[in-house]
Amino acid sequence: MTTPAPTKEAAPAPVEERRTARQLTRQVMGEAGIGIALLALVLIFTLAAPKFATSDNLTHIATEITLNTMLAVGMTFVILVGGIDLSVGSVMALSAVVAGEVLTSTSLSTPVAVLLAVVVAALVGMACGFVNGFVSERWRVPSFIVTLGMLNVARGAALEYTDAQTLYDFPAGFSHFGTSTLLGIPSLFWIALVMVAIGHLVLTRTVFGRLVFAIGSNEEAVRLSGHRTSVVKVAVFVIAGFAVGIAAVTYMARLNIASPIIGSGYELSAIAAVVIGGASLSGGKGSMIGTLLGACLLGVLTNGLLLMGVSDFQRQMITGAVIMIAVVVDHYRGRIAARMPEKAVAG
Repeated sequence: MTTPAPTKEAAPAPVEERRTARQLTRQVMGEAGIGIALLALVLIFTLAAPKFATSDNLTHIATEITLNTMLAVGMTFVILVGGIDLSVGSVMALSAVVAGEVLTSTSLSTPVAVLLAVVVAALVGMACGFVNGFVSERWRVPSFIVTLGMLNVARGAALEYTDAQTLYDFPAGFSHFGTSTLLGIPSLFWIALVMVAIGHLVLTRTVFGRLVFAIGSNEEAVRLSGHRTSVVKVAVFVIAGFAVGIAAVTYMARLNIASPIIGSGYELSAIAAVVIGGASLSGGKGSMIGTLLGACLLGVLTNGLLLMGVSDFQRQMITGAVIMIAVVVDHYRGRIAARMPEKAVAG
């Protein structure tokens, strides 16, 4: 009597693959939900405010979104590892005044002077980011405390450097670029989109990006696997500083000034964009696409409420309520995704 040959069954998917598929499903669900909310807001304001859907206003919205998007790109890296950066607004002011001094005092040609200003602004931002990350990791101090200190240091340094004076009268070509458009979209917004694209590729296509997510989810496991988590965490603050430097030059090009008092409260807007975009403040969850959608949602909301005649105080209340609702919705969305059958997720 022969024993029947065992039937060949498909091997179950590895646990890690199923977990990755589940996380991807949650991310797609989150981005789709934010996109739907954004489209709903656009529709509501188009019907409620006749001037909302005009080309001039849409261009204005894109311009207003630019700075927050740039800052939020860097903030996304920091939040993904479970950190926070409260110093981005002050560091932006310091980067702007140092770059502004380069633009107004150099005898170089305009293209070279602008390039030098961009490099200087980026270096100032990266230096501040390195200090934030190094102090936080070297002495195990929570990042919100370290960056709160940097908030005051950078603001004071900006005021001291300029003697509390505003710098202006930049090269005409530099200022012209700040108001120019490409294919009907502000040139500065294109730069923000490039930053989002690069950030997305880094997070989704590189080992560094995978480490950023892994550290936010379980730092101890990453450390025990042989990776130097401190280096990665310092690096994300440096990346955030670089984004701040680029945002500083963008601000200068747009308004043709470099003031030591700019950027107040910008850190809160950047954090809000990242959180509304689906990132978790505990780390390990978020995406650049979600961050971009979050910044767009905030920009559309602010502009639409302004056109409807809502007061500044009421707009602040509504924006705060939207942030709290986004956190609550993300909590329940995560629970729904976690309960999805593994076969459905992996398949």
